[in-house]
Amino acid sequence: MLLGDYPLLDVVWTMFIFFAWVIWVYLLVLVLADNFRRHDQSGWAKAAWTLFVIFLPLVGVLVYMIARPHEGLETA
Repeated sequence: MLLGDYPLLDVVWTMFIFFAWVIWVYLLVLVLADNFRRHDQSGWAKAAWTLFVIFLPLVGVLVYMIARPHEGLETA
């Protein structure tokens, strides 16, 4: 009887939110892994990027993706 009280559009919206959250976590893990894999940054720069991504997740990930040098993308 519980499923009878949950309309179809609510199910679709819940699935959308869940998969958006999964994609967000995956993007966060990719950015942090890329940050620590780079050899052109010092340890302080890696620590600063990590703190920036952790404390301001949306802005931090977007700024990291924009500010990342393009020559590193060819090796990825």
